[in-house]
Amino acid sequence: MAGMLKDKVVLVTGAGGGIGREMALLCAREGAKVVVNDLGGAVDGEGGGSQAPAQKVCDEIKAAGGIAIPDYGSVADPAAAEAMIKQAVENFGRIDGVINNAGILRDRIFHRMSHLDWKQVIDVHLHGAFNTSRAAANYFKEQKSGAFVHFTSTSGLVGNFGQANYAAAKMGIVGLSRSIALDMKAFNVRSNCVSPFAWTRMIGTIPADTPQQVARLERSKRMTPAKIAPMAVYLLSDAADGVTSQIFGVRMNEILLFSANRPVRSVHMSDGWTPQSIAETAIPAMRPHFISLDRSPEYFTWDPI
Repeated sequence: MAGMLKDKVVLVTGAGGGIGREMALLCAREGAKVVVNDLGGAVDGEGGGSQAPAQKVCDEIKAAGGIAIPDYGSVADPAAAEAMIKQAVENFGRIDGVINNAGILRDRIFHRMSHLDWKQVIDVHLHGAFNTSRAAANYFKEQKSGAFVHFTSTSGLVGNFGQANYAAAKMGIVGLSRSIALDMKAFNVRSNCVSPFAWTRMIGTIPADTPQQVARLERSKRMTPAKIAPMAVYLLSDAADGVTSQIFGVRMNEILLFSANRPVRSVHMSDGWTPQSIAETAIPAMRPHFISLDRSPEYFTWDPI
């Protein structure tokens, strides 16, 4: 049914291309007024200042009969994040949803990762999600409604090579989302995460040094960004009432629900533990339940259809 976001106002960050663009377009088709944010920078966060990506998406939305305005700020800047929300309220009278999609990659194997590589990725992903969410929180509180959709990744949920910065940021976003869900439940505010499987310009930067890696990336090209947008739109809609603090994956036509971190096994020693008894008793009892060191591409072995 069309119109699931009728009369709602939504901010989509990183919406100048890829998944963000598809979400902005679908939000508009479903009746939302959209603030299309994009810094106009490179995948690694360098550059910026190009207004073309955000403006182009706004032009597409308007050509299809929708309503949108561009924003060119950096989510890593708290003042710019506040300005995004303020622009929505000043132009459209309210803010109903925030999609925290903006991101960059600065992949390095851990022993070669610089502090700058670490900081810039954390700033955009984790600090950026906080900045925009915090800017919207008081509006949501006052109107007793609102929804956040944050983007996480299996690079954090499962693991991957060379992405300690990205994985840490994406796992931090999971904790942020749950905290928001807990703190703002009383105000009818929802907060959920989406872990997307889709071919984007960021995925296109991943090295492919073996025939197996090349084949995997070629398969990834089938997973178009448009497949991700419906879940994000649903989570912003009133139909998602009561759905909060969840982690969803979208992989082509498959939707996954991820578990949260909870104990899977416990052992008890009435006299207390020693290093020796841990080695002899506790660890052997727990070992069958250990998480394996699989990477995301090794865990998700089935082809998307």
